[in-house]
Amino acid sequence: MREMKNSGIEWIGDIPKTWDIIPHKVVMHKQKDICEHYNGEDIISLTMGGVVVRDLTAGGKMPTTFDGYQYVEEEDLLLCLFDIDVTPRCVGVVKNNGITSPAYSRFKVHNGFYNCYYDYLLRAIDNDKVFVHLSKNLRSSLTETDFGAIKTVAPPYEEQKKIAVFLDEKCAEIDTVIEKTKATIEEYKKLKQSVITQAVTKGIRPNRPMKDSGIEWIGEISKDFFIYRMKHLLKSSLLYGANESGVPYDETLPRYIRITDITLDGKLKDSGKLSLTEESAKDYFLEDGDVLFARSGATVGKAFIYKKEYGRAAFAGYLIKATVSEKILPDYLFFYTQSSIYEEWKKQIFVQATIQNIGADRYNELPIVIQPIQEQKGIVDYLNKKCSEIDELISKKTSLLSELESYKKSLIYEYVTGKKEVI
Repeated sequence: MREMKNSGIEWIGDIPKTWDIIPHKVVMHKQKDICEHYNGEDIISLTMGGVVVRDLTAGGKMPTTFDGYQYVEEEDLLLCLFDIDVTPRCVGVVKNNGITSPAYSRFKVHNGFYNCYYDYLLRAIDNDKVFVHLSKNLRSSLTETDFGAIKTVAPPYEEQKKIAVFLDEKCAEIDTVIEKTKATIEEYKKLKQSVITQAVTKGIRPNRPMKDSGIEWIGEISKDFFIYRMKHLLKSSLLYGANESGVPYDETLPRYIRITDITLDGKLKDSGKLSLTEESAKDYFLEDGDVLFARSGATVGKAFIYKKEYGRAAFAGYLIKATVSEKILPDYLFFYTQSSIYEEWKKQIFVQATIQNIGADRYNELPIVIQPIQEQKGIVDYLNKKCSEIDELISKKTSLLSELESYKKSLIYEYVTGKKEVI
């Protein structure tokens, strides 16, 4: 085992005795060359997957012009030194010549230092956002001078290269397993949606006679099922939530449920809770079985079913409450919103609209496949069991994904700081 010494750098800890401690400005310097007029150069972006050439045909936010962007060259380090606390990834190695946003910081690595090693080292530091406490403004930013003065480590050049090559190989192996795990999770999610769609359109008894639903994206349904518009399945009119600001969470007050409190799979988060005053909440209390629909935002259309065990709660203005009649079970309606036909209905709405927004008028017209209540109960019981089994498989794969990500971060940290040696 090689001899170690204290680096004097809190987030690095002990390092091999032969390694040096130097400021970043000795390793690299910032360079900025502006592209006055865009001439079709590749647009370079810093992403969670590293530095990539942006696909300009893929949509997304786009500036009015790329004039004024800055040039970058292969082997540069590209750093995001602003909003460090919320930026998913703040460093990457440039692999293609091109231009990038002038907001990024382009660094040239000096002779005697290996850019890929410092990419891994800065990634390890960025994983824990340790530079945030060194920033001196509200946007958690570092100037070139601030960054240049921060101490870092310098192994012998050949060891830097050896570490980077080793990590390239090991991280590629881990990434392969991660991608396969993600693909498996997506397959399980598709299976769950397929099981739900089959149950709500064709029931759970085999070999039933079918009929055309009359709606293209629904297709065939069981012959003794019917289609109702949601407005004909409600006990009272759809209701928009409270346009009020929440107050700090207080167990003696009703919880204030907002779009951001609901996960994509319709569960209620336990973090970031707010309350609402009794006066503000009085017209917006939820009752057992009420179904909430998101009407705008990135997760428009997602649904949530309120259960009394959540405790007293009121709902916010970007949500719409549906209180259903005796014709439909709340749990059945919630499962219906997890089906592929509900997803197709949303797409039809978005094609007709300039922005992704589904108001009460549109939710009222949602076509819902309905069966007798007793059959709905059987479908709900069946789906509770089947979906719980699939959710358990998804949970196990999600835990594996988290373990792989943590292992990868740990591996990078241990080798770039010399805790482990590449043999």
